[in-house]
Amino acid sequence: MPSLDEAADLFERRRKAWLAEDLDAYLELWADEMTFQSPVHDKPLVGKPAYEELVRRSAAFVKPLAFDVVSLAVNGEIVLAEWTITLEWRAQGRAVAYSGMSRARIRNGLITEWREYWNPSDLQLH
Repeated sequence: MPSLDEAADLFERRRKAWLAEDLDAYLELWADEMTFQSPVHDKPLVGKPAYEELVRRSAAFVKPLAFDVVSLAVNGEIVLAEWTITLEWRAQGRAVAYSGMSRARIRNGLITEWREYWNPSDLQLH
């Protein structure tokens, strides 16, 4: 079970890798048997290869601009985080910010489960 400091360190390494667009460093933080789910996925993605495909495809469309963790809480293996992200749609050159929450399970220093909660309409260009 991660301590609050260990969870904060993992989230900070994830944040920095994402902002630097260092996808290899970003993906190193995830366990091979991980699952991922967001509001735009009907069912969880299972396994790191499926998640890696999503991450690399997404990176072609959006450029990360900011990632601020507002609050972080640990309960056993579960880490809850509230955050705000700003990204730029590459094709349009337009920035959009949105807020959400994540529920993660961390085992042996790696993310094994990740579920995000945010409003998909916040990502639409107006």
